[in-house]
Amino acid sequence: MAVLLEDIVKSVELWLKFLKKEPQSFVDPTLDPVLLVPGVAGSILHAVDKDDAGKVERVWVRILAADHELCAKLWSRYDPSTGETVSLNQKVNIVVPEDRYGLYAIDVLDPDLIIGRECVYYFHDMITEMLKWGFQEGKTLFGFGYDFRQSNRLPDTMDRFAKKLESVYNASGGKKINVISHSMGGILVKCFMSLHSDVFEKYVKNWIAIASPFQGKSTFLNGMSFVEGWQQNFFISKWSMHQMLIECPSIYELMAHPTFDWEHIPFLEFWRNKQDSNGKSQIMLEKYTPRETIGIYKGALSSNKVSYGGTDLPLPFNEDIMEWAGETFQILSRAKVPSKVKFYNIYGTSLATPHSVCSLCFQPKYVCVDGDGTVPVESAKADGLNAEARVAIPGEHRGILCEHHLFRVVRHWIKAGAPDPFYNPINDYVILPTAFEMDMRKEKGLQFTSLKEEWEIVASGCEHEEDAAGDEPKEPLVSSITVSRPGDDQSSAAEACATLVVHPQSEGKQLVELNALSVSVDA
Repeated sequence: MAVLLEDIVKSVELWLKFLKKEPQSFVDPTLDPVLLVPGVAGSILHAVDKDDAGKVERVWVRILAADHELCAKLWSRYDPSTGETVSLNQKVNIVVPEDRYGLYAIDVLDPDLIIGRECVYYFHDMITEMLKWGFQEGKTLFGFGYDFRQSNRLPDTMDRFAKKLESVYNASGGKKINVISHSMGGILVKCFMSLHSDVFEKYVKNWIAIASPFQGKSTFLNGMSFVEGWQQNFFISKWSMHQMLIECPSIYELMAHPTFDWEHIPFLEFWRNKQDSNGKSQIMLEKYTPRETIGIYKGALSSNKVSYGGTDLPLPFNEDIMEWAGETFQILSRAKVPSKVKFYNIYGTSLATPHSVCSLCFQPKYVCVDGDGTVPVESAKADGLNAEARVAIPGEHRGILCEHHLFRVVRHWIKAGAPDPFYNPINDYVILPTAFEMDMRKEKGLQFTSLKEEWEIVASGCEHEEDAAGDEPKEPLVSSITVSRPGDDQSSAAEACATLVVHPQSEGKQLVELNALSVSVDA
């Protein structure tokens, strides 16, 4: 395609993303409140000096001295008497900031970052979108951050969540709550629902789980990190992160469930040099199921240790945490959705997702299945609950929280705004290419390139105004552009013109046509 035409097409495609008018911010007092619950590593954590409460330092997430602060403040040891993992640093308490009614801790994970800030967005796009729908922070929109190192059923976390539900309920004037969880946040909510079903039913109207690993993940302590992207951006070494994870009950609770009837079993595989009955060496592939991998982890981490405060501390695979996690699995298996609560499940698809791992030398090789790049579809769909709907959305594990498709599905379920008559959760694209034609020909030393491209915008009924009955039909909006490039030693002269036609919306859809022609001197 001629360069000028390519530039025009790129410009139009970028413009399409901003075609819809952004609604003015307003407050809709009729909305039911929303409580957002993040997943693992999705909450800002502060270290507060025990002797000076005014001395507060953000330890997660941060850029400068990130690895040092993680080791100094977040490395911990598990206490089997309480089920809590306690920081090795006895001079600080790890707390979650409650600013902005809990939203600050789950919005932008490093508020100080300016360049590349999108990499630390968590619920930021969803919060922004919901404010456009009429939600108001502290009245109908709230967040629940938590120390993601801890067990998803830690009594202190469960108590905090119960108090949060009550405070949201009261702040909104006694309206029941839409709980929206992401990733491990769905495990936390399911634990609470199982342990405190009466409280959950009293305060919750709908629960929407997004990308939750209900049956766990297989790639734990074997080369794949749950926060791999973030650790690279925040200069936290993989070794430092894994040393923290070894003492985190939440991570053990995210392991692939050993009793689940997997269609695609997540194996841990090793090539080993073994001798047969004749004493000959053979390279053999050994496979281990989720239940069997526990023994592998025990052996691999038997001599693991960390140096802290000048002392070497043994840090093997923690069997006490594994026992605690086993009890968590039982609690999760007993969970049921209360009769007055509606449950919805959204899971990500269309990305290669590591599921089994084969260790060959020092480079692990992953066997992938369909999922969101982090959570396999099989795990995310198997919620074991009575769901009103389960909807697949193509997208990446954390990136799915920015998808307009997801926003539209969520908005429909929580009934934010006027009903959308064109809602379709299965095939609901914001911008859908519908036609593409290109023709090239040469004539009298000139090269002609013609292009025709069409897009169909599936638009929400409440975001676009339809023609009122009896009104005159609206005319299409037509605009044109011409660009030229003079010839030089590096390129030949060229000129391109394009016409863009934006048709009025009809039946929830809007057609956009681009017709373009470029002429260049045939080199």
